[in-house]
Amino acid sequence: MGFRNVSGTACAMSMLLLLPNAADAQESGSFRILQSYVQDYTTIEHAGGTVTAGTLVGTSTVTESSGPPFAEGVTDIAKCLVYVRTPRDGAVELEAACTVTDGAGDEMYLLARRRDGSIAAGGGGAGVFEILGGTGKYADVSGECPYTTQYHPEDHADVSGKCTWQRP
Repeated sequence: MGFRNVSGTACAMSMLLLLPNAADAQESGSFRILQSYVQDYTTIEHAGGTVTAGTLVGTSTVTESSGPPFAEGVTDIAKCLVYVRTPRDGAVELEAACTVTDGAGDEMYLLARRRDGSIAAGGGGAGVFEILGGTGKYADVSGECPYTTQYHPEDHADVSGKCTWQRP
């Protein structure tokens, strides 16, 4: 191999070192999350049922991941604004806008919807989070996370789910 071929190969190999890690360029994957929240809800009687609104503040931990941008074992801060309508028949109509912020300040936006169960201590139910992108490493990520919620005494709630995601 001549000098030109060796130097060309060395140059090409060094350029690969400057590119982002191949794992960082992952186009799709999955992860499991466990979220733990403290709730601050207010409920009023309204139109023959109740309306509840308030916040959930806590942590979101990735317990399993197929790879970046979701790192297994990482715990981030999660904040949600929740709106729940419970008509006379008792079925919840829940919607929650959530922002999960990692240690670098990147934010992932989630929209939770649930039409199952309750929001009372001992209750809970199944729903779906929609991943709506975010900032930084989450900017172009979309997907969904079927989840289950369990409400506990002392205004505590836990959420667990398995998410699938993709980049355009």
